[in-house]
Amino acid sequence: MDAIHTFLEVKDLKTRFHTPEGTVYAVNGVSFTLKEGETLAVVGESGCGKSVTMMSILRLISIPPGEIVSGEVTYRDRNLLKLSESEMEHVRGKEVAMIFQDPMTSLNPVLTVGRQLTETLRTHTNMDEEQSRQRAVTLLEWVGIPDAGKRLTDYPHQFSGGMRQRVMIAMALACTPSLLIADEPTTALDVTIQAQIIELVKKLKQDVGMAMIWITHDLGVVAGIADRVIVMYAGFIVEEAEVDDLYDSPLHPYTTALLQALPRADRRRDKNLKSIQGVPPNLLAEPRGCPFAPRCEFVKERCVNENPLLIETENRHKVACWVNVKTGALR
Repeated sequence: MDAIHTFLEVKDLKTRFHTPEGTVYAVNGVSFTLKEGETLAVVGESGCGKSVTMMSILRLISIPPGEIVSGEVTYRDRNLLKLSESEMEHVRGKEVAMIFQDPMTSLNPVLTVGRQLTETLRTHTNMDEEQSRQRAVTLLEWVGIPDAGKRLTDYPHQFSGGMRQRVMIAMALACTPSLLIADEPTTALDVTIQAQIIELVKKLKQDVGMAMIWITHDLGVVAGIADRVIVMYAGFIVEEAEVDDLYDSPLHPYTTALLQALPRADRRRDKNLKSIQGVPPNLLAEPRGCPFAPRCEFVKERCVNENPLLIETENRHKVACWVNVKTGALR
């Protein structure tokens, strides 16, 4: 690992959930790295393991029913999976922060926004009450909330959806973290507000100089945000590439299908969007063979019997597939 530039490395992370119906194989040997200042997008359909991977990294999985079966998460030369809970509390919020998908369920409805912001600051810094209040006002102004000083006494329900998400961003950035994890932060917002939030996060990222992991099911928002993209399916990483390489030359049938299903301004009107046939896999079954095989138009006998490893082809472009999607032949 490059100690100068790479400050997060995840190796062979596996997470399970033990339920009355059986064991859910949620994350199945995920490995990736993140460099300082880099933006990594993690994409895939709902239930593919994106959020569970990041919650596992921050040790936010409920145990039981969840269990981190194996893996290493090395952040600044510390394995987060080996730290005590009190040590992790210092990492969360101060060094690594997370914006959750739904701000209404993430913000405490019975506490004012000002109380929630100042509580974060006073937990992780030496600020007194007045200093934390002034910092809270600055943070709300920073994320574009008007009359910030007056709004500190408001409760979450008094803010619109877009404004609540801005409050969540302010809370995440309160202690100037080195890494921000954004878990589909624009999903519940209309398109105009989505664009505003994305531009806001990009600007704040540049101002702070932090790294970012952006979780989404929408490849449409990735091009303007990410440096590098990871595509997940059924708890596995099936492709990883620089963002331009992924759009220009996808190597996995699932990535290809996702891009073909994406509305584009340059697409001919008479050319229909292509849907992905079949249904997502049953995660209660232990993975055998390639998880995408039942839905893949290129499927071969080897795909059914053996799950391919994620291997690098060229230009840091990695793919887990036995088939060359350009020729349809086995690699």
